[in-house]
Amino acid sequence: MSAREVKNMARQLGADLCGIAPVDRFGNAPEGFRPTDIYHKAVSVIVYARRLPVDVLDAESCIPYTRINSLVAEEVDRLSLQLSLQLQDAGIPNIMIPSDDPFEYWKADRTYGRAILSLRHAAALAGLGRLGRNNLLINQQYGNMVQIGAILAAASFEYDDPATYEVCPPECRLCLDACPRHALDGTTVDQKACRPLATYRHPKGYILKKCWECRKVCPHARGVRGMEG
Repeated sequence: MSAREVKNMARQLGADLCGIAPVDRFGNAPEGFRPTDIYHKAVSVIVYARRLPVDVLDAESCIPYTRINSLVAEEVDRLSLQLSLQLQDAGIPNIMIPSDDPFEYWKADRTYGRAILSLRHAAALAGLGRLGRNNLLINQQYGNMVQIGAILAAASFEYDDPATYEVCPPECRLCLDACPRHALDGTTVDQKACRPLATYRHPKGYILKKCWECRKVCPHARGVRGMEG
């Protein structure tokens, strides 16, 4: 099966973006969190994304943003399941990676969790965009409004080059200064500071996403070519 056929399958299942990277690009990932640590047969990482509606950034209530994030994550997981089955039927062994929770790695004192594979980094390595100072993937067409999924495949393909376009000018500090919890340093996120708003627990038990300033203030939230409207 060719890379083009894999990407066509992903797009037919609803992906807006798709790229493929070899596992040897993941050498800088922490030990235990590399593709071959998850699936020893992995040769390639197929990464794809679905876009989110951008106008939710302007919502005054956190409810639309919370629900949209949940729905799109579920849709990406359903896409992953169907793509995994189609690859299996084509004779390509594979393992799907969840788009969001659950994860095992947890440091309670820091309220710090780590997914089995960093999908943001995987997407960057597969050419879907670059990481910004807000610690989000920024795609040329869809900005930071994407939800990512991935499959580890025991097959080689023609691989995509990482993106080279600029996403954060050297002097830009908009996301760092806008963060109400001062959780961004331009390289990573202080999860202990971020979580109280990013995963706020309502007294009734709901998990609400009450802050998205790092997405909203980014000049490339809606695409690297600039904000619309």
